[in-house]
Amino acid sequence: MAKLTKNRKKALEKIGSEKVYKLSEAAELLKNINFTKFDASVDIDLRLGIDPRKSNQMVRGVVTLPHGTGKQTRVLVLCTPDKEQEAKDAGADFVGLDDYVEKIKGGWTDVDVIITTPSVMGKIGALGRILGPRGLMPNPKSGTVSMEVGKAVKEVKMGKIDFKVDKSGILHCSIGKISFDAVSITENAKEFINMVIKLKPTAAKGTYIKSAYLSTTMSPGLRLDSKAFDE
Repeated sequence: MAKLTKNRKKALEKIGSEKVYKLSEAAELLKNINFTKFDASVDIDLRLGIDPRKSNQMVRGVVTLPHGTGKQTRVLVLCTPDKEQEAKDAGADFVGLDDYVEKIKGGWTDVDVIITTPSVMGKIGALGRILGPRGLMPNPKSGTVSMEVGKAVKEVKMGKIDFKVDKSGILHCSIGKISFDAVSITENAKEFINMVIKLKPTAAKGTYIKSAYLSTTMSPGLRLDSKAFDE
């Protein structure tokens, strides 16, 4: 059995045994049980009552967090020359096409999001084996394949994220940083949860959100009162 650290013991002492928290309560408590010296991520986990093996029960979507993610998102735009200035003006960190395609083939993936236009997807498709496992493959459903590259870049920089349920029916997403105030953490979490609820598959039966937890990178998880979510 792993030995409890001093800080983890302090954190556990502040958490009620088997207690279920309202979202706002959890956000406030989370700030009091975080002892990391770095700006830890705030994560939310939802266990859904779906069967992700069935295509009509897959939950995948995008959401723009009202207070952003709290991290600098490095964006690469792969586009033709006529779109390059639009991407640069919007704040893209890297802009180009053939040179970056070759760099990626060589193993370079030092970005968080890749945005491209439909016209160059033929070249990007060959990078699927490299980008796919890293979650970097552009996809129209997530808004990363678009003719409006400037708009797509701005949305990502403002806190737009995409999410997808895993094979166990669990959604895991980072929704901010522990340096955020409790209200911002709560509002980001609500925006994410509301989007997940909107995406409830019609084929899903019974309880949709079975359980929900809020945590930081290294803190214990706080169980949320999922019955309070508007379903």
